[in-house]
Amino acid sequence: MTAQLLNIDQRLRSHKARRILLVEDHDLNRMLLSDYLSYSGYDVQSLSEGSTFFSTIEKFEPDLILLDLKLPDIDGYSLLKQVQEKPDLSKIPIIVVSAFAFKADQELALSLGACHYFVKPLKLKDLILTIEEQFTCGNR
Repeated sequence: MTAQLLNIDQRLRSHKARRILLVEDHDLNRMLLSDYLSYSGYDVQSLSEGSTFFSTIEKFEPDLILLDLKLPDIDGYSLLKQVQEKPDLSKIPIIVVSAFAFKADQELALSLGACHYFVKPLKLKDLILTIEEQFTCGNR
């Protein structure tokens, strides 16, 4: 019986949680999203600005990125464009979560490589479903 429990425990620990990089400058939004994603079983690293975006990607190796477009130090569109210019990073799915509600903003983000666009405030359940869809459709 103990051996069976140890085997189950080892299998659970060996299951690697999907890593999500959250880039959100608003403290409360970042904390709520990070906590919800962690509670949902993801390994989350969060940033409040874009200055360490690429070094964090290199160290953390995210499976997916959640990106706000309005950051204090860099435009989120610029980050999208830079990611697409790097072949090793362009395979990472990026979901934009932004207050920019205009269709032109959504179209631009999607044309720059975002795979999905959510307008704040968002339904967390929809976000999780979209994240899972990205992971199950063979993206990374």
